[in-house]
Amino acid sequence: MYAIKLFPQSPLKLIPVCLWLQVFCTTAGFSQDIDLKKQVEASLQKGVRFFHSLNTHGGYVYFVTPDLSKRWGESPADENTIEVQPPGTPAVGQSFLKVYLVTGDQQALTAAKDAAYALIAGQNKYGGWDHTINFENLSHRKVSFDDDQTQSAIRFLMAMDQQVDDPELSAATNRALEMMITTQLDNGGWPHQYPEQGNYHDYATFNDAGINDCIQVMIEAYQYYSDNQSIESSLQKAARFMKISQLPPPQAGWAQQYNEYLQPAWARSFEPPSVCPAVTVKNINTLIDLYLALEDASLLEPIPDALRWLHQVRMKNGKWARFVELGTDKALYYDRGRIRVDSLDDLHPERRLGYAYETDLASPLEASENRYKQALLLGHRELKRLENGMLSKKTIARRLNSLSKPVREILESQESSGAWITRNDRFKTRMPPGVRWNGQYSQMDRISSAVFNRNMAVLCEFLELSRQIDTTR
Repeated sequence: MYAIKLFPQSPLKLIPVCLWLQVFCTTAGFSQDIDLKKQVEASLQKGVRFFHSLNTHGGYVYFVTPDLSKRWGESPADENTIEVQPPGTPAVGQSFLKVYLVTGDQQALTAAKDAAYALIAGQNKYGGWDHTINFENLSHRKVSFDDDQTQSAIRFLMAMDQQVDDPELSAATNRALEMMITTQLDNGGWPHQYPEQGNYHDYATFNDAGINDCIQVMIEAYQYYSDNQSIESSLQKAARFMKISQLPPPQAGWAQQYNEYLQPAWARSFEPPSVCPAVTVKNINTLIDLYLALEDASLLEPIPDALRWLHQVRMKNGKWARFVELGTDKALYYDRGRIRVDSLDDLHPERRLGYAYETDLASPLEASENRYKQALLLGHRELKRLENGMLSKKTIARRLNSLSKPVREILESQESSGAWITRNDRFKTRMPPGVRWNGQYSQMDRISSAVFNRNMAVLCEFLELSRQIDTTR
């Protein structure tokens, strides 16, 4: 075997080449790991400082142009308007908080506090939020549970309440949780909006994960404030609702919304009473979440029938219809004005391209089915340990390997200022009031809250996993 001579005065004068190469490569790889971690930490700091500079009243919208001349949320926004709906203020605040927890960066904590205080300032008289806050017109119109608006704000405030000792923050969080209990319907669901309006906004609504997100709020509240009996009672009511709102076999799924008689009901004029595969997949996961929180095995009982129905209604193109007709399992397509058409191609471009009438649920369905099997096999204690526990060294190494490329791409795409700019970002052309979108798109360079949140999440996960694997060396 060939050997090389190291340090003539050393008693270990000869080391086999293969061993020397192994030592060298391991050391070189370790050095590269350290260097990459330092780059990630620096990137997080720069990213936090830049994005914090974009705040208005401590909050954020969805998009800002690189020259900061234009701001968007759901619609163009002025300097006094921030978005509550993700990826706006609560989501950005959670990103700042995550960076602080991973790195200890005090600037990140300051930015998270600013976001929290912006939400507190915009908390309405009911204790919740609409999808935006306008600091010149705090009219306190309503609480919206659409698109994770109020729910994301509460989750962020609860997370901050665990890290910051502030009576104002605690009071706002308590008000929000009291609102969640007050607005819960007698049947155990939550409405689309509150207070009552005498229309479909009063219905128990799964659309856009409304009830699912409400339940997640209460599960997290139960974990943070386990001595609060009202929170546990609310979860028990929600668990009952999940079971009684399931439609009977052979269509054992869930609808998007239910009227006061617990019947699938119309919402907007293109959202008919129906059974909804995407809602059903989400509800399977929510049932498992409730099972883990309440340790009640009966919450798993609705799942087998739901899985059978989901496999049964997969369309020939491999996708699932958003709306499945009650009694027939046929796909439903409705244009505005409750106009039923025969196929996706028959819809106006505004509906055909702007609404998910058909979706690919193969991956989320498989993940839900596997999670259900694990729940049966492991039980609630072991499944909680599996989902929340320390990963194995092999699993961490595999995940770090998969993160290596996106981490480097994130680092390379960051501007020296700390910004990530999405070049030639493609988005729907905004139409004049009263004119339906015609399927046209515009392009522009934009700074995106969603991109910032995603990059922060990837970089933080990389650092966390790197530190975990370091402890096993």
